[in-house]
Amino acid sequence: MVRRRKKIPRKVKIHWEKVPWKPILIVLAVVLLISASGFTFAATKESHDSFCGSCHTQPESTYLQNSIASQPVDLASWHTSQSTRCIDCHSGQGVLGRMQAELLGAKNAFKWFTHTAIQPAPLTQPIGNGNCLKCHLQVTQSGYVPKNQNFAGNGEAQNGHWHLFLARWQAVDANSARCVSCHSAHAADGDKTIFYLNQQHTLSVCESCHQVLRSGD
Repeated sequence: MVRRRKKIPRKVKIHWEKVPWKPILIVLAVVLLISASGFTFAATKESHDSFCGSCHTQPESTYLQNSIASQPVDLASWHTSQSTRCIDCHSGQGVLGRMQAELLGAKNAFKWFTHTAIQPAPLTQPIGNGNCLKCHLQVTQSGYVPKNQNFAGNGEAQNGHWHLFLARWQAVDANSARCVSCHSAHAADGDKTIFYLNQQHTLSVCESCHQVLRSGD
């Protein structure tokens, strides 16, 4: 019986000098230009709260109305009075954070125009700490003193210690509460004298924080 030798596949040599680089580069340039233009267009549009609210029903339409009320009724509308836009809170830090928000917006826009969007829209990506701390990082620094020191009336507001323990809290339990667990932007049951916090709810979050820290000791 004669054995046949296995054919060794020959290495394919690419003749790079014959590759049509010019058309490829033109196509890549066009793709990059369209992508950059699309991002710029979306970034410009999403800088207007009315554009963000145009594709939403309830409860976002109520949030938008609250933001243009004569007096702030919740934390978000107070931020609006300070020239803060929807996209400022609904995007992460830096260019990458903004791009992630734009991609999510593009996905939602596609669903809207193809009539596959669910209304009211379910919350799939809760606001992360980074979205808040990009403007409020000072609250996690030692020595920070809150402007409003009325909360709880027990002296704890003097040093804002709940903010100092934020990193330690989440190191023990990554799924523990975040900034928005206490500082709910759109809740209408907050007390403006303590910066729109709901004291009873916030105290329950404080207790859950202490339980997490005790379990990590």
